[in-house]
Amino acid sequence: MTPRASGVLAPVVTPFRPDLSPDAGRFARHCRWLLDSGVGLAVFGTNSEANSLGVDERIDLLEALVAAGVDPGRMMPGTGTCALADTVKLTAHAVKAGCAGVLMLPPFYYKGVTDEGLFRSYAEVIERVGDARLRVYLYHIPPVSQVPLSLALIGRLLKAYPQAIAGVKDSSGDWNNTKAMIDAFAAQGFDVFAGSETFLLANLRHGGKGCISATANVNPAAIHALYAHWRDADADARQQRLDAVRATFQKRPMIAAMKAAIAHWSGDAAWKTVRPPLVDLADSESAALVGELQAIGFAMPGLAAAP
Repeated sequence: MTPRASGVLAPVVTPFRPDLSPDAGRFARHCRWLLDSGVGLAVFGTNSEANSLGVDERIDLLEALVAAGVDPGRMMPGTGTCALADTVKLTAHAVKAGCAGVLMLPPFYYKGVTDEGLFRSYAEVIERVGDARLRVYLYHIPPVSQVPLSLALIGRLLKAYPQAIAGVKDSSGDWNNTKAMIDAFAAQGFDVFAGSETFLLANLRHGGKGCISATANVNPAAIHALYAHWRDADADARQQRLDAVRATFQKRPMIAAMKAAIAHWSGDAAWKTVRPPLVDLADSESAALVGELQAIGFAMPGLAAAP
């Protein structure tokens, strides 16, 4: 059995070619850099532009990573979609590939749905995949999905499927909610990941497992270092430095800003490309971002250069 995920994972940004097709080579190189920096791979997350990718594109990219020697045991692919059949297909493929788990959004198109409906949706996926290796990490991101996952729903799922329901990524942005999840379920082996490194230290101090954070794409080693040294005397200072980097990126559209930073520090301008409806940063805004990051001592050492 693949070991359970813990620590820091990056929802890996997806590189695109000029025709907007995914670039598997750049993707694999970035994943290897992230792994070398100590973080795992939550491929096909929000910051991966996953919901702008088709099912076949996600499958092809995952297979390309495995073929390139990237360890699937360090991956937690996003598999939640609005369509039941698509979620089942993506989830079964990830399990077959040997991934550590899957990060599963609820079906998010219909709003105001009941806990009963959400329970049936997750249960149907688990039953149809029908594989004891399946580990589901629920993806709670109400600011984007507008479909929250209540504590009552999580408790019911955990009771019905204690082996398959492994944990949660809480991207609510509300530390009190994250702590409530830890307090309610961590003792049952339910792993709670904060949705940002902003809450990493608090999460670990209260019994959480780590974070799955956008800016782990660009600041992986420093975020992993806090995870590795959270009991040390300088942990709060480390957290403050991480917060300063995060705040600089958050002034802009996050995905475009991270891609602009990768483009700059790798010398590979192709990284700036995003899929519509997202828009890349203007050159002036990219320059301002780089200047602000350099002013706080930020860098991306070892980042793979342009091919």
